[in-house]
Amino acid sequence: MFEKIIVTLDGSELAEVALPYTEELAGQLGSEIHLVHVNELVNDPHKDLPQFYLQKIVESVKEGATRYSGKPGISPAIKVKSVILSGHPAEKIVEYADTENIGLIIMATHGQSGIKRWALGSVADKVVRATTRPVVLIRAKGSLPDVREKGILHRALVPLDGSKEGEAVIPYIEELASRLKVEVILLQVLAIGFNTLYNYFPLTEQQVESDKAIATAYLNNVGARLKEKGITVVTEERLGIEIRFGNAAEEIIQLANERHADIVAMTTHGRSGVRRQVFGSVVERVLREGNTPLLLVRSPGAIGE
Repeated sequence: MFEKIIVTLDGSELAEVALPYTEELAGQLGSEIHLVHVNELVNDPHKDLPQFYLQKIVESVKEGATRYSGKPGISPAIKVKSVILSGHPAEKIVEYADTENIGLIIMATHGQSGIKRWALGSVADKVVRATTRPVVLIRAKGSLPDVREKGILHRALVPLDGSKEGEAVIPYIEELASRLKVEVILLQVLAIGFNTLYNYFPLTEQQVESDKAIATAYLNNVGARLKEKGITVVTEERLGIEIRFGNAAEEIIQLANERHADIVAMTTHGRSGVRRQVFGSVVERVLREGNTPLLLVRSPGAIGE
């Protein structure tokens, strides 16, 4: 599932915040790492600089990933390759991921890319909208400088909405949680009312309790399936599952902060295509306002038009 991982780099230290996550994932999963830089300029007078930069990063990343893969000389060496592409960054990244059958794309949400920002709303945003492959987004702002020393991925928050489409993220979190020994917290956020064109109607107390009982049974069922695969999901409310009421994005962000989640794993429902503008409103808000790295997996029904 994660045999090959792309990490996109633009020469900035901000973009390099994605490297420790890449090292840990690749080291423990045995993934091949592709360091990808996209040159937008056709006649760039400094076109050789990215190659020198990537060559230096290759050795550093290989050393970092080896720390997670086991004792040097015993575990297979982690393969790291550098790639320079030319053209529109988002399109080239998506195209390369498809051509090379990449299992995961890792990107920082800030950094410089020539005269343009690799920021949410630009390259990273377009890649998330366009690709059908899982994407991990790391916020450069507020990142911890010592992540290489202490490890990164210990606890994952997985918001679910009760639908089969929303469960598209589960096979990916199963793989990560079982291989990396990540604790999983399951969350479902329920509404306490609904809006019509002109009015808001709160749910009755009986309706709220009924919805909560259904959501609890659903999350416990998902948790039981994960436990059967050796994944740590503590089903008491204190640790393993959460039922919350209110705005879904706000509750996801708040719980991720409260539980010190290392990653939020979500299914996206937006349409594919670099220039598409349709995107799941909950995911979009968590992307823009949250603080926690995100693993985003597109639901099968979201592919294409």
